[in-house]
Amino acid sequence: MNERVTVTIPEELVRDIDRRERNRSRFILQAVQNELQRRRKEELRRSLHAPHPESEHLAQAGTADWIGSLPEGDDDLVDVKAGAGVRWVPGQGWLEEG
Repeated sequence: MNERVTVTIPEELVRDIDRRERNRSRFILQAVQNELQRRRKEELRRSLHAPHPESEHLAQAGTADWIGSLPEGDDDLVDVKAGAGVRWVPGQGWLEEG
């Protein structure tokens, strides 16, 4: 379902959009989606550099301990052979193990 939103944009910006795109709504939708994706990625980067205090015990436990704590039948959700092993070091962030 779509919702109509009224946005005020400077005239010169509207002209610039119109020169490049016939469908303003689609252009603005794509621009907003791209910006939201960029912000989510930035939030993830910040989180990886400084995990929330409530999740620090999970970071210290490691993947193997976490997988072992999953309910029976859910242990196949993670392929431990994929990717690189990492560990959280306070003040340094995530460091690759090995």
